[in-house]
Amino acid sequence: MLSFVRPPVPTPGADALDLVYQAAEIFNDIENNAREIEARAHAMCKSAAERLKLAEQRTESAENSLREVIADADRKLADASRALTQVELRITAAIDEAAAAEIRAQVAETEAREAKQTLALVEDAIRRRLLCAGPETARRMYDVA
Repeated sequence: MLSFVRPPVPTPGADALDLVYQAAEIFNDIENNAREIEARAHAMCKSAAERLKLAEQRTESAENSLREVIADADRKLADASRALTQVELRITAAIDEAAAAEIRAQVAETEAREAKQTLALVEDAIRRRLLCAGPETARRMYDVA
Protein backbone atom coordinates (compact mmCIF):
# COMPACT_ATOMS: atom_id res chain seq x y z
CA MET A 1 0.00 0.00 0.00
CA LEU A 2 1.16 3.33 -0.81
CA SER A 3 0.59 6.14 1.49
CA PHE A 4 0.95 9.64 0.56
CA VAL A 5 1.73 12.04 3.30
CA ARG A 6 1.13 15.52 2.67
CA PRO A 7 3.90 17.85 3.32
CA PRO A 8 3.10 20.24 6.06
CA VAL A 9 1.72 23.40 4.77
CA PRO A 10 3.96 26.22 5.52
CA THR A 11 2.46 28.82 7.68
CA PRO A 12 2.76 32.26 6.37
CA GLY A 13 5.72 34.12 7.87
CA ALA A 14 7.28 31.02 9.44
CA ASP A 15 10.21 31.10 7.06
CA ALA A 16 10.73 34.78 7.77
CA LEU A 17 10.55 34.16 11.50
CA ASP A 18 13.07 31.32 11.17
CA LEU A 19 15.41 33.68 9.27
CA VAL A 20 15.04 36.30 12.02
CA TYR A 21 16.02 33.70 14.67
CA GLN A 22 18.99 32.62 12.60
CA ALA A 23 20.04 36.24 12.15
CA ALA A 24 19.67 36.84 15.90
CA GLU A 25 21.88 33.81 16.62
CA ILE A 26 24.50 35.09 14.18
CA PHE A 27 24.41 38.54 15.81
CA ASN A 28 24.73 36.91 19.25
CA ASP A 29 27.74 34.91 18.05
CA ILE A 30 29.27 38.06 16.55
CA GLU A 31 28.70 39.97 19.82
CA ASN A 32 30.18 37.11 21.88
CA ASN A 33 33.21 36.96 19.59
CA ALA A 34 33.58 40.74 19.82
CA ARG A 35 33.43 40.57 23.65
CA GLU A 36 36.04 37.78 23.70
CA ILE A 37 38.30 39.71 21.33
CA GLU A 38 37.83 42.87 23.42
CA ALA A 39 38.61 40.93 26.64
CA ARG A 40 41.76 39.45 25.06
CA ALA A 41 42.78 42.92 23.81
CA HIS A 42 42.28 44.37 27.31
CA ALA A 43 44.27 41.52 28.84
CA MET A 44 47.05 42.04 26.28
CA CYS A 45 47.07 45.80 26.94
CA LYS A 46 47.18 45.22 30.70
CA SER A 47 50.01 42.70 30.32
CA ALA A 48 51.92 45.06 28.03
CA ALA A 49 51.42 47.92 30.50
CA GLU A 50 52.71 45.75 33.36
CA ARG A 51 55.74 44.67 31.30
CA LEU A 52 56.39 48.31 30.39
CA LYS A 53 56.15 49.34 34.06
CA LEU A 54 58.61 46.56 35.04
CA ALA A 55 60.95 47.58 32.23
CA GLU A 56 60.80 51.21 33.40
CA GLN A 57 61.55 50.09 36.98
CA ARG A 58 64.52 48.01 35.78
CA THR A 59 65.74 50.95 33.70
CA GLU A 60 65.44 53.30 36.67
CA SER A 61 67.22 50.79 38.90
CA ALA A 62 70.00 50.39 36.34
CA GLU A 63 70.33 54.17 36.04
CA ASN A 64 70.53 54.49 39.85
CA SER A 65 73.16 51.75 39.97
CA LEU A 66 75.11 53.49 37.22
CA ARG A 67 74.95 56.80 39.11
CA GLU A 68 76.21 55.03 42.25
CA VAL A 69 79.06 53.40 40.32
CA ILE A 70 80.01 56.75 38.78
CA ALA A 71 79.87 58.51 42.17
CA ASP A 72 81.99 55.74 43.72
CA ALA A 73 84.48 55.96 40.87
CA ASP A 74 84.62 59.75 41.29
CA ARG A 75 85.31 59.35 45.03
CA LYS A 76 88.03 56.77 44.38
CA LEU A 77 89.56 58.96 41.68
CA ALA A 78 89.58 61.96 44.04
CA ASP A 79 91.17 59.81 46.78
CA ALA A 80 93.79 58.54 44.34
CA SER A 81 94.48 62.09 43.17
CA ARG A 82 94.97 63.28 46.76
CA ALA A 83 97.24 60.30 47.49
CA LEU A 84 99.26 61.02 44.34
CA THR A 85 99.63 64.67 45.37
CA GLN A 86 100.84 63.60 48.83
CA VAL A 87 103.33 61.15 47.32
CA GLU A 88 104.61 63.85 44.96
CA LEU A 89 105.06 66.22 47.92
CA ARG A 90 106.90 63.52 49.89
CA ILE A 91 109.15 62.78 46.92
CA THR A 92 109.92 66.49 46.49
CA ALA A 93 110.68 66.77 50.22
CA ALA A 94 112.92 63.67 50.07
CA ILE A 95 114.77 65.08 47.06
CA ASP A 96 115.25 68.39 48.90
CA GLU A 97 116.48 66.55 52.01
CA ALA A 98 118.86 64.44 49.93
CA ALA A 99 120.25 67.56 48.21
CA ALA A 100 120.71 69.26 51.60
CA ALA A 101 122.42 66.14 53.00
CA GLU A 102 124.71 66.03 49.98
CA ILE A 103 125.66 69.69 50.50
CA ARG A 104 126.29 69.02 54.22
CA ALA A 105 128.44 66.02 53.30
CA GLN A 106 130.45 68.12 50.85
CA VAL A 107 130.90 70.82 53.49
CA ALA A 108 131.94 68.18 56.05
CA GLU A 109 134.43 66.68 53.56
CA THR A 110 135.86 70.13 52.88
CA GLU A 111 136.11 70.87 56.61
CA ALA A 112 137.72 67.47 57.24
CA ARG A 113 140.28 68.12 54.47
CA GLU A 114 141.00 71.55 55.87
CA ALA A 115 141.30 70.12 59.41
CA LYS A 116 143.63 67.43 58.12
CA GLN A 117 145.75 70.03 56.37
CA THR A 118 145.76 72.19 59.48
CA LEU A 119 146.74 69.19 61.61
CA ALA A 120 149.54 68.37 59.17
CA LEU A 121 150.76 71.96 59.42
CA VAL A 122 150.63 71.83 63.22
CA GLU A 123 152.52 68.52 63.28
CA ASP A 124 155.08 69.91 60.89
CA ALA A 125 155.48 73.05 63.00
CA ILE A 126 155.87 70.94 66.17
CA ARG A 127 158.52 68.77 64.54
CA ARG A 128 160.49 71.74 63.31
CA ARG A 129 160.48 73.36 66.69
CA LEU A 130 161.48 70.14 68.35
CA LEU A 131 164.16 69.49 65.82
CA CYS A 132 165.40 73.02 66.11
CA ALA A 133 165.39 72.72 69.87
CA GLY A 134 168.10 70.87 71.67
CA PRO A 135 168.16 67.20 72.66
CA GLU A 136 166.66 68.04 76.03
CA THR A 137 163.43 69.18 74.41
CA ALA A 138 163.21 65.98 72.36
CA ARG A 139 163.77 63.88 75.47
CA ARG A 140 161.04 65.74 77.32
CA MET A 141 158.71 65.06 74.44
CA TYR A 142 159.32 61.32 74.65
CA ASP A 143 158.88 61.32 78.40
CA VAL A 144 155.46 62.95 78.09
CA ALA A 145 154.34 60.44 75.51
